[in-house]
Amino acid sequence: MISPKERIMDVTFGLFANQGYNSTGINQIISEAKVAKASFYQHFKSKEDLCVAFLNARHTYWFNELNNFITDKKDTKSKILSSFDYLIYMNSKENFRGCSFLNILSEIPSDNLKILNVIQDHKKDLRKFFSNFINDETLSDHIYMLFESSLIESQMFKSNEMIEKSKIIISGLI
Repeated sequence: MISPKERIMDVTFGLFANQGYNSTGINQIISEAKVAKASFYQHFKSKEDLCVAFLNARHTYWFNELNNFITDKKDTKSKILSSFDYLIYMNSKENFRGCSFLNILSEIPSDNLKILNVIQDHKKDLRKFFSNFINDETLSDHIYMLFESSLIESQMFKSNEMIEKSKIIISGLI
């Protein structure tokens, strides 16, 4: 049997993905995770703290999956193009859910720095991911921006078309 904290996190992953952050209440999480209210608050002081834990877990999961996805690629161009294939893979796996970080960003008030900082750190790490392969900062940022816009477009239109077009652009840039 998994621990109450793990059950809370498992339920949170599904609910935040399917309902969004604001539409998911703590009572629903407690009920669906089959934990006592006291048990929830033993692990998370607030919904905001749960969101931070969720985003940190999502960050670790997402980057582990991305790195595993590109690990067998030998050269920079293949690694970069495979990172875009990873978006296609995730769109298929998660039904074009999009970016959990940007989805939550759109739901929080602009002064919620606790959650905002976690989201910004994730995006900084993604930007650094590309700069680790590309020494040219402008080119690296261009690829990062193509990645981000492809992710948003694919979620909005439930299509991988812009991801494929971005790969063609990148093939010409590298």
